[in-house]
Amino acid sequence: MPNGENCSLAELELAAHTAPTQKAFVRLSCMRALLLGKFDKPDVCSLYFVKSTTLNSWIRRFNAAGIDGLIDRSRPGRPRKMALDKTAHYRQLIDEPGRVGVTHWTGKKFHGYLTTQLDLEVGYRTVIRWLHEVNYALKVPRPWPDRQDEALRQAFQVRLKQWLVDADIELWYLDECGVEGDPRPRRRWAQKGAKTTVTKNGDHVRMNVCGMICPRSGVFYGLEFSHTDTEVFQCFLDHANADVQRERKRNLLIMDNASWHKSKSLKFGAFEPVYLPPYSPDYNPIERLWLILKAEWFADFIAKDRQALIARLDLALCWLIDRNQQNKVTAAIR
Repeated sequence: MPNGENCSLAELELAAHTAPTQKAFVRLSCMRALLLGKFDKPDVCSLYFVKSTTLNSWIRRFNAAGIDGLIDRSRPGRPRKMALDKTAHYRQLIDEPGRVGVTHWTGKKFHGYLTTQLDLEVGYRTVIRWLHEVNYALKVPRPWPDRQDEALRQAFQVRLKQWLVDADIELWYLDECGVEGDPRPRRRWAQKGAKTTVTKNGDHVRMNVCGMICPRSGVFYGLEFSHTDTEVFQCFLDHANADVQRERKRNLLIMDNASWHKSKSLKFGAFEPVYLPPYSPDYNPIERLWLILKAEWFADFIAKDRQALIARLDLALCWLIDRNQQNKVTAAIR
């Protein structure tokens, strides 16, 4: 018979009501029925449809470990088929899909290749879980030019390292950003079968921002314009020279090779122009600020007219100006 000193009837009843599985509930209920003293073993076997040998086994488990002895622990399941000794080979397949005649991998394509070409008995969820474990993530590729001059890029990196250790030089990065009144919709969760919509007027309401960032201090300075050309850029330079406080002797203004940045009529004032290697937006840290600005303030934002867009852009730029410490992290030179 079960040992009544292992737990009280109230504890046994509570454990039965909160049992994680049906099996545990039946085992605990059998022990409770026997401890109540109103049923003998044959009655309990008949009531819960269990064999006497099974009931005796449960009693021994209860007497040895109490309530915990009747609750099964979670089991690990069968061993994973993706052997650790082949992890390097699988990673090489993902990094170089062209080796097997594939342009890119999705989860389903990679799982299909493993099961059909390598005869690996592995589930789709196991493959996805393994990809996350080895630090892979599903990403949308960023369009990238193929006209970069690696010699110029390396030369710029050498110059950049020299500037960074010079206490008399301050680096400023400049770029323009276009903000649409009805930007591209963002992905979101929704029920299967449900149609999600966002407003798309097609009015092409647009504003431009010319801005610059100092990665060392996180200081951001920007102005709004309706368009961008040499005259507009000169206006920005004039205001920047008057408004931006400069702490070092030389202030290098690093920017891309847009035609209005290289006009001979430009007057840079206290700033010295420096031009990035062609097709090298990854060398301009202000690009990351533009992405954050649009994600935080213009994801699914719809402007009915230009004034509504300007009002929203005013708030966004003030928010960007006030976050110097976060800007330092975001615009850190990498």
